Amino acid sequence: MTTLADRPHTALLVIDMQRDVVAAAHRRDEVIARINFLLDRARAEGVPVVWVQHSDADMPIDSEGWRFVPELVRRDDEPLVHKRFGDSFEATELEEVLAERGVGRLVVTGAQTDVCVRSTLHGGLVRGYDVTLVGDAHTAEDRSAHGAPPPEQVIAHTNLYWRFQSAPGRRGGTVNAAEVDFGPAERATGAA
Repeated sequence: MTTLADRPHTALLVIDMQRDVVAAAHRRDEVIARINFLLDRARAEGVPVVWVQHSDADMPIDSEGWRFVPELVRRDDEPLVHKRFGDSFEATELEEVLAERGVGRLVVTGAQTDVCVRSTLHGGLVRGYDVTLVGDAHTAEDRSAHGAPPPEQVIAHTNLYWRFQSAPGRRGGTVNAAEVDFGPAERATGAA
């Protein structure tokens, strides 16, 4: 149902699964295991996998903390998008990477739920994509000392509200990893 013409394909997006980003993340190992499950499925089905990697003053390029977690291995033929803002589309080549592959639907995983994942969900939807969040394959660290809810509540709330997101000609949706359908949005499980 994407509003992007001639973009029938789906891509798996892996956002910021970097050492420093997920060092203290809620259920880190479980989320990594689910992302690996999805990577295996996407690769077996010929679904494009796109990796997003954040950098900033606290996490400079080529620093140890900037690297992806060792449990997740990016293949050389899988695009890597470098970003400096929360939204993976903002000031990056993500749109061009997706257009080259005919992608109109995103299946989103990664970290941090309350920053880069949410920004990218909204960024994709407003740019015309159908955007499915994998509800058990994203995570956040505990920021309750700063007034935020505990991470399990941040994750649950994001899963809840994204389940019902839509806009003219496109939609969001939340599914668990075991329910992901990499097909076009019209047949995807869990779309709103």
